[in-house]
Amino acid sequence: MTRISLRVDGQQVADDVEPRMLLVQYLREKLGKTGTVIGCDTSNCGACTVHLNGRSVKSCNVLAVQADGAEVTTIEGIAGEDGALHPVQEAFRECHGLQCGFCTPGMIMQSIDLLNDNPSPSEEAIRLGLEGNLCRCTGYHNIVRAVQHAAGTTTESGASA
Repeated sequence: MTRISLRVDGQQVADDVEPRMLLVQYLREKLGKTGTVIGCDTSNCGACTVHLNGRSVKSCNVLAVQADGAEVTTIEGIAGEDGALHPVQEAFRECHGLQCGFCTPGMIMQSIDLLNDNPSPSEEAIRLGLEGNLCRCTGYHNIVRAVQHAAGTTTESGASA
């Protein structure tokens, strides 16, 4: 067992973990952060995307011991202190950027990282920025619209500004 200490969604935590435990397993099994979804276990789908020191990572591709000393933000940690949805969550809701919801936490976390890097992305930049996150339901159109909406790059009619 290896002792790790990290900050998750603003809370300091410390645990003994097996050196081979994945960050996604740690978040779900030890901390109850079940919004971080286990999808493919191969880093192909992106459903497990979280922020590690402010950057999006696929948590099935990171060992929990690698997060020692780090700041981790999950989908549960992005809402406002008053419980208000994060602007990207609100945009996904408003633009119907989800169907079954399985990919949604990872899509939102990746979208936040994308918008932090590029606050006004083109449709092409959004599609490129989300290409490592898979959705089997939506066809991506409304996901792209949601990111544009969150960025403030769409007009009321949905056309690019």
